[in-house]
Amino acid sequence: MKKFYRVLAYIKPYWGFAGLNVIFNILTVVFSLFSFALLIPFLNLLFGINDLVTEKPEFSLSTDALLQFLNYHISKVIISEGNMQALVYICLVLLGAFFFRNLARFLSMYFMANVRIGAVKGMRNELFSKLLILPLSFYSKQKKGDIIARITSDVQEIEHSIMNYLEMIVRDPITIIAYLAFMISLSPQLSLFVLIILPVTGIIIGQIGKTLRKQSRVGQSHFAVLVATIEESISGLRIIKAFNAIFYSLNKFSKQNNDYARVLLWIYRRRDLSSPLSEFMSSAVIVFVLWFGGKMVLADSPTIQAADFIAYIAVFSQIIPPAKTFAQGFYAIQKGIASADRIFEILDAEEVIEEKPDAVPVTSFNNEVEYRNVGFQYANEPVLRNVNLTITKGKLIALVGESGGGKSTMVDLLPRFYDVTSGEILIDGINIKDCKINDLRGIMGIVSQESILFNDTIFNNIAFGLTGISEEEVIAAAKIANAHEFIMETENGYQTNIGDRGGQLSGGQRQRISIARAVLANPPILILDEATSSLDTESEKLVQNALANVMKDRTSIVIAHRLSTIQHADEIIVLKKGQIIERGTHAELIKIEGAYKRLQDMQSFE
Repeated sequence: MKKFYRVLAYIKPYWGFAGLNVIFNILTVVFSLFSFALLIPFLNLLFGINDLVTEKPEFSLSTDALLQFLNYHISKVIISEGNMQALVYICLVLLGAFFFRNLARFLSMYFMANVRIGAVKGMRNELFSKLLILPLSFYSKQKKGDIIARITSDVQEIEHSIMNYLEMIVRDPITIIAYLAFMISLSPQLSLFVLIILPVTGIIIGQIGKTLRKQSRVGQSHFAVLVATIEESISGLRIIKAFNAIFYSLNKFSKQNNDYARVLLWIYRRRDLSSPLSEFMSSAVIVFVLWFGGKMVLADSPTIQAADFIAYIAVFSQIIPPAKTFAQGFYAIQKGIASADRIFEILDAEEVIEEKPDAVPVTSFNNEVEYRNVGFQYANEPVLRNVNLTITKGKLIALVGESGGGKSTMVDLLPRFYDVTSGEILIDGINIKDCKINDLRGIMGIVSQESILFNDTIFNNIAFGLTGISEEEVIAAAKIANAHEFIMETENGYQTNIGDRGGQLSGGQRQRISIARAVLANPPILILDEATSSLDTESEKLVQNALANVMKDRTSIVIAHRLSTIQHADEIIVLKKGQIIERGTHAELIKIEGAYKRLQDMQSFE
């Protein structure tokens, strides 16, 4: 139940609405009880079972006092205007009671909607915020489809299964307790019988739901696999078609879909059993109460009057719907808690990259970046070993070497996408772990091999993450990145939507948009991770010209696949198996005829 209480914690900002819901639920119960209480004196007086009451009784908060008060007023109507007028009077009062009961019921639901929707909104916001904060290493262990399923279908399941029944938690206990109190005041003996058999039915119903939570979690996991397969298939549709793998992909999806359907069928059958089972059990309870109460009415010395028994049965019948809803809600909540388990796995995931409470603000870059005895390992596999490197402000440093040598990891450590496992990285003599993370990343611009663009306008992609940016500033950045001309040739210029991942642009165009984004941010440190390796010769030349414009007067760290693009670097660092094996200018490295020279010769041969 800890997970359930944790879900309920999201309603804290909406306590005011929750309080109004409770008030109107209480009023609903009060008007309901009033309408049922009205039946007893009406039946007794109408059929002459009791004498008419001519003296006004003293008012007190008890069932007997309420019944005497109603007897008195109905007696006055019968004495002055007759039984027929009393019938009209009682019907009008009943109509008024039913009207105010349903008005209170509507208002209780009206205010509960704010609580239910607001709580789910808060959960979804917190979940998305956590997804943005979690380190990149978290996503290397997770499927994107599973994460998408958790923030969509799992949150939706909580809304349907827990928040939808949230009012039940408040309303139904109040209703049941108030009705039971009224029933006990009418007949303690009959109520004792009811209190004995009701828990028995509850236990029988509860046994069915024990395994529902576990199976619901399995069902959500199967659904997450489906979403992951769909996401991968859409992303890799070109490969699926190229390798004639449509039938293979369809079979894979069909099998996963069948597994999900089988689990879902089991869950639905268990859940759907709750309604007819509770219906039958409640009917059986009513039959037992009719039998037991009937014996009490028909006994030689009846312990309950017929009118009281009729009112008792009427009130008891109103306990059945909330009890039934409670049983159905039990199943739904179990299903919702299974989704909550999956959501809290993300919310409780360790934030490996944490900012210290007393983190130092970083407003500028003045001197140098230093890698000091840096080591990094992933899944117990060493990626970098004892790396020492100083990058002076204004210099261009190139990282080269074979794939898997640690080049990308080395630059990913600088903006703290990952944290070093040994050693330290310093900017202007300050350990980056002591800096504010946003400030640290704010002095860096990154252009990666894959152009990460969003389904938005060109303007918004260039100005991404910045506020108060004018169109003139965006245009100036685009011109530096050699992007302005092709942007103006698009349908709506800078307001053209470029589609999912910038799919409406060519590779070179996407990359130049990414460069323009980095230019607009105007960072003192520029990181280029194989920014031209996936481009054709013509596009590469345009992008290289753009990069040359961008790197002027900036400290640049370049990961290069094509060595011809970094021959002018101030220093070239050659990495192999996570270690620096050579360093120097292009001419110096060619002269020593080592690993760099071999890489150069291989590319020349190609």
